[in-house]
Amino acid sequence: MQRFFRNLTNLWKDEGFLHTVEKIETIVAKFLSLAMIMIVIIATTDLIRVVVIDIFSEPKFLLGKGLFEFFGMFLNVLIALEILENITAYLRKHVVQVELVIVTSLVAIARKIIILDLDKTPSLSIIGLGVAIFSLSVSYFIIRISNMKS
Repeated sequence: MQRFFRNLTNLWKDEGFLHTVEKIETIVAKFLSLAMIMIVIIATTDLIRVVVIDIFSEPKFLLGKGLFEFFGMFLNVLIALEILENITAYLRKHVVQVELVIVTSLVAIARKIIILDLDKTPSLSIIGLGVAIFSLSVSYFIIRISNMKS
């Protein structure tokens, strides 16, 4: 019983507590990695299904309205892969790589713009997307420059 209380006391010391938190973070990151792998597989399978169906239906070769749907699904898979890369990079270095997060955000906004229906989208939303792209681009540029200097 004394051993249990001694271990519990050591757990609450800074070093022991931080070690426990790090272990929990690693377990959660591994779980998220597995979940993202499943999402990538499901999204890729769905993308392949849509492409095969579109190839054999009219109009042929994805020339219809489904082309933008295809691009959106393709970018969904890329975004999921980027998120998986973010998680695995965290598992490797235990640091969130801001540059990778910004690139993922840029791809997500690019996807939104590609599938955007301009007739149904309010102009304020389009301006907001433009501001978001500009802000993320400036952030990416600043981080790239700071990474080159280090």
